[in-house]
Amino acid sequence: MTEITDAVRAGAGLPEILRAAARTLGASLVLIDRSASILAVAARSPADERSLMRDADDVSTVELKVADNSVGQLRMRFREPVPDDSLLEVVTTLIASEVERVRAPERASEEAATAFLRSALRGEILDAEDLLARGKELGSDLSGGSSVVVVRVRPRSPTEDDWRRRLLAVAARGARSVSPGAIAAPIEADAATVLVLLPDNDGDASRRVAAAILRELEAGLAGFIFALGRSRRAEDPRELPRAGNEAMLAANVVEGEAGVTDMAFEATGTYQLLLPYMSDPAELTRFYSDTVKPLVLYDEQYETDLLGTLSTFLECDANVNATAARLITHRHTIRYRFERVRELTGLDVQSTDGREKLSLGLKAMRVLGIAAPRGPATEPGAEGGRVPR
Repeated sequence: MTEITDAVRAGAGLPEILRAAARTLGASLVLIDRSASILAVAARSPADERSLMRDADDVSTVELKVADNSVGQLRMRFREPVPDDSLLEVVTTLIASEVERVRAPERASEEAATAFLRSALRGEILDAEDLLARGKELGSDLSGGSSVVVVRVRPRSPTEDDWRRRLLAVAARGARSVSPGAIAAPIEADAATVLVLLPDNDGDASRRVAAAILRELEAGLAGFIFALGRSRRAEDPRELPRAGNEAMLAANVVEGEAGVTDMAFEATGTYQLLLPYMSDPAELTRFYSDTVKPLVLYDEQYETDLLGTLSTFLECDANVNATAARLITHRHTIRYRFERVRELTGLDVQSTDGREKLSLGLKAMRVLGIAAPRGPATEPGAEGGRVPR
């Protein structure tokens, strides 16, 4: 214990403190913060370190807490003899306290960045000079223009993994690798959606940042579905609420496009007509409820695919034969489904007015971020980032 306390008093840093703890406990150790970043390693060999990182069967994990707040975790592989519980508790408490002391300024900066980003995108900072000054305090010079990227992640299957904290770290790392002044924050606590604000002097920064974030996501979050939306460049910082809505709309559209992970607002086509409803979507929600919501509820209850059939029909330029061929279904079955659509919604797909309303209803559904039945797997909290209804 003396070796550890001497290292703490001397301000030797987390790597040296962890090595002292490893010698005291007779163990190999890996120290990880709450965003899944490795802070220090004290292992006997590279193979030992890899085994610790894989969290093998003979590896013990202790959550490090200060008061009731988690600051990270300590992974351990013990050599004989195993230390008693009282020694282990004292050592982990010392390490947790040191992690909290070292990381506190960084967390304070993260909290300030999160508060600034959310306020800027909600339009709560009305003075342009004040907005630029607050951005510069956080290391982000927005005077030459800025843009927004929305990053959303969904698990392919339900998981208990604490991946949301890792999402923020991965997205921020990817953004800053291209744009050091980028600011990243979750849209809300423990959300599956991250907002990224970045300086954009040439109108192309958001594309480069999105590509870098996607590479990091593919490396750090295997087994997940990604949707990235990009705004147009905002020359005036007071346009950031508009940019945030554009990026959110694009991300929502991406989620319904098979094989697409990244989209610019300019590529969303007629969805752009619905942008004014992003800030106050009550009318959009009403339109969705009056058109395709009954189909969503029916498909969920009876495990049918009226919504998918309608979407395919519209993609096929209202051609029943082409729709039947794409769905590998008899055209009489398609017509039967459209009769059910008419009964549920009061709208006839054979009429121009009915098709237009149903088409806009589908678009409203996408803009609101409502997943179609049998969409990506979800879990509690995974709905963060959708437009509130």
